[in-house]
Amino acid sequence: MKIAMWSGPRNLSTAMMYAFANRPDCAVVDEPFYAAYLALTGLDHPMRAEILAAQPQDPAEVAQALSGPVPDGKAHWYQKHMTQHMIAGVPRDWMRDVVNVFLIRHPARVVASYAAKRENPTLDDIGFRQQAELYREVLAFGGTPIVIDSHDIRENPRDMLEKLCDSIDLPFSEAMLSWPAGGHDSDGVWAPHWYGAVWNSTGFAGAEGPLPSLDAEAAALVAQALPFYEDLSSAKLR
Repeated sequence: MKIAMWSGPRNLSTAMMYAFANRPDCAVVDEPFYAAYLALTGLDHPMRAEILAAQPQDPAEVAQALSGPVPDGKAHWYQKHMTQHMIAGVPRDWMRDVVNVFLIRHPARVVASYAAKRENPTLDDIGFRQQAELYREVLAFGGTPIVIDSHDIRENPRDMLEKLCDSIDLPFSEAMLSWPAGGHDSDGVWAPHWYGAVWNSTGFAGAEGPLPSLDAEAAALVAQALPFYEDLSSAKLR
C-alpha cells in the first residue's frame, strides 16, 4: 500500500512520518517534491541550496519514482507531502494510485508555529488552500480521501491511529506510538532547521492547549485559511 499524507507545514507531519517509519513493514519518504517546488518557484527557503542538491528538481522524475516499487522491499510506503508543493507543472496523475490522507491542523496553531521559523508567511506558504483543492481533486477522480486532525491525534494517539489504520485497511501496529529520539535516516536535508522538537521526542506530544494569541497580521492570515480548514474538518475521522 502507498499512503500519501497531505498537510501544510508545522502540522504534526514529521511525527506522523516517524510513527509510520517505526513500523517494520513501512518505508517512508520525506517531502519528495520540495526541490522541484523550489526550482519551479525560485523561492528562497532556509537551506535552499542544500535542498536543491539533495533531491531531483524535475517533478516528473519524482512522480515516476512515487509510482514505482516500494523501497527496501517493504509492504507499505508512507509518503509525507506538503500541499503547497503541488503547483502548476507538478504531475498529479500518480495520486490515483495511492491512498490519499489529509492531515489538518487549526490555522492559528500553524501560523504561530511557522512564523517562528520563517518570517511573514503567506496563504500559499501554509498550504490550506492547496489542501482543499487536492481534497476536491481526489473526490473528483472517484477516490476516497481520509481526513484526520492533528489535534485529535495528540489528544488520543492510539485511538486516532487505530481509526486511521482501519479507514485505510491497514492493521494497526503498536510500534506507531513511539520512535527513537534523534531523527530518522529518511529525514530531508532541511531537518536541522525544522525538526528540532520532533528530534527530541520519542512519541506524540500531549494534548494542545488554547489557541495561541496572534498579532493583527497573523490573525488576518488565519482568517484567510480558516474556511479551507473548516471545510475539511467537517469530513474528519471522529
